[in-house]
Amino acid sequence: MIEHKYVSVPAGTIHCAIAGTGRPVLLLHQTPRSWDEYRDVLPLLGKHYQAIAMDTIGYGDSSKPQLGNDSIEHWAEVAMSLLDALGIASASVVGHHTGAVIATEMAAAYPQRIKSAVLSASALVDATFRARHSKPSRVDNVVRKADGTHLTELWSIRQPWYPEGDIDLLERFIVDAIKAGPRASEGHSVVARYVMETRLPLLRCPVLIIAPTADPHTYPVTGALASSIAGSRIVEVPGGMIPLPDQMPEQFARLVIDFLDEQQAR
Repeated sequence: MIEHKYVSVPAGTIHCAIAGTGRPVLLLHQTPRSWDEYRDVLPLLGKHYQAIAMDTIGYGDSSKPQLGNDSIEHWAEVAMSLLDALGIASASVVGHHTGAVIATEMAAAYPQRIKSAVLSASALVDATFRARHSKPSRVDNVVRKADGTHLTELWSIRQPWYPEGDIDLLERFIVDAIKAGPRASEGHSVVARYVMETRLPLLRCPVLIIAPTADPHTYPVTGALASSIAGSRIVEVPGGMIPLPDQMPEQFARLVIDFLDEQQAR
């Protein structure tokens, strides 16, 4: 049900996983995950749409350019170049955490091509956020050690934000964090450098904001985010945490499908 592709774009090679046919929906993951964040969501969406989960450049199995040129704007440009390479003129976008910020930039920069957007657990990156995160991120920021204890450090950092006792989700995170290398922490700093408040008013497509209530980083700013996007609406997910798409794949997929079906019916 899931087809994997390696697609050449001007910035390098992008890995993506595709399920289904029909209206295209691009899925964008959080830092430092990969398409695997949507592993269980993808076939559910694929029953209704052409669901495309990509590895952001620098993550998963996509190309790993040298550090220094990462930005939300660049990542959005590369994501759009993937759609170009796949022959897709317009699409909906779904993003979680970092992916939601990338989706915001795509909708702002390419309004004629982004038909609708689902922003799940999105940060609100304004001047206050940037000041608070002006130093290198401590999240996922560990020093590699010969005895491998940096892996248990990564585990310990993430464990409080994951469902208690869910070893599988944490193992999937660790695999992606290892692949990301230094971008495991740098990706959070990339988000913190983005000037989001000037981009949000440019969103003209229908926007659904998914708010997992047990996500301490994004849930408190959900209302302010929605007020900055004309016509957007919020759906809360009680008990949803930082790994929402792979924590609650059926519920996540249903929210996306219902929203996209509603837009298609208009």
